[in-house]
Amino acid sequence: MTEERKERRFSKTWSIVGLVIVLLLVYQIPMPYYYSQPGDAVGLNEFITVEDGGGEEGEFYLTTIRQSQANLILYAWSFLSSYRVLTPEEAVRMEGETDEDYHNRQLQAMHQSQHAATVSAYEAAGAVVHENGVLVTQFVDGMGAEEVLESGDVITAVDDENIGNITELNESLAGKKAGDYAQLSVNREGNALELDVEMVEFPEEVTHTDEPTVGLGVEFPVNQREFNPKVNVETGDIGGPSAGLMFALEIYNQLTEEDLTYGLDIAGTGSIDEDGNVGRIGGVGQKVVAADNADIDVFFAPQDTGLSDTSDYEMAMDAAEDIDTSMTVVPVWELQDAVEYLENEG
Repeated sequence: MTEERKERRFSKTWSIVGLVIVLLLVYQIPMPYYYSQPGDAVGLNEFITVEDGGGEEGEFYLTTIRQSQANLILYAWSFLSSYRVLTPEEAVRMEGETDEDYHNRQLQAMHQSQHAATVSAYEAAGAVVHENGVLVTQFVDGMGAEEVLESGDVITAVDDENIGNITELNESLAGKKAGDYAQLSVNREGNALELDVEMVEFPEEVTHTDEPTVGLGVEFPVNQREFNPKVNVETGDIGGPSAGLMFALEIYNQLTEEDLTYGLDIAGTGSIDEDGNVGRIGGVGQKVVAADNADIDVFFAPQDTGLSDTSDYEMAMDAAEDIDTSMTVVPVWELQDAVEYLENEG
């Protein structure tokens, strides 16, 4: 090999190495945006099991969005499709919130969504729900509960008055002032405890009200309920509240004798409360694309216009028309709307 060829090969090798280094640096440089694109349609039958539940010919699916911190490559990539979206960091994370904090908040939202979906499905199906108190999950820094209670405690009574849910807990504390104590009956890992917790004013960033309010300092409490028949929900690392409607439909379908799927693949999105009301979410257009990519037959979208003149359903229809999907997009206000649509289609 001549010296000239050696020099050319050496120069080419270092050019490639240099290009790889530049690309790695570009990939690693974060930008003040989050990048998102259509994710997957995930079948729920393998994640949700109702004891002695009925089978399904088709399947219910939740739809996801893939999201990550944007870099220069993703920033440029986002301009190639209207379904690749950049969102400013401040619109995603709270002030001072780390990526881990945000992830945990999303998982907590998913947990609450699962619980609300389960309650609404059991109520709609006429199944039995027992209220057994309030589960303690997190605490407000500097308030009374932080020093006395533990995550996982279940509050069953206040001042010897039994409570079954969060509403009853709040009502039992309503007459107390800052500096008063509440005597709580608590179940801690099977042990019955009597604990006194001081009432303290909530910090302004927690209350967001003009007048000070007082409380125990329990953040994100969860109603502790027992369901009959038993239900198990395992969703792994999926976060956020937007799968509530689809959780409720899957649970309802397993609770009842009639199979609502009638052999169809059914997806959708929307938060849900314990009364079965379906609320709007973000990224509905991206979820329509994800559902279409999975050959879904029916897609449910919230019709709620409480926060905007344009509903998620209308945005879902715009996306459906844009990608020319054969999938049927159906508006829903509440769980019963979806149930009735499927019953009529069957």
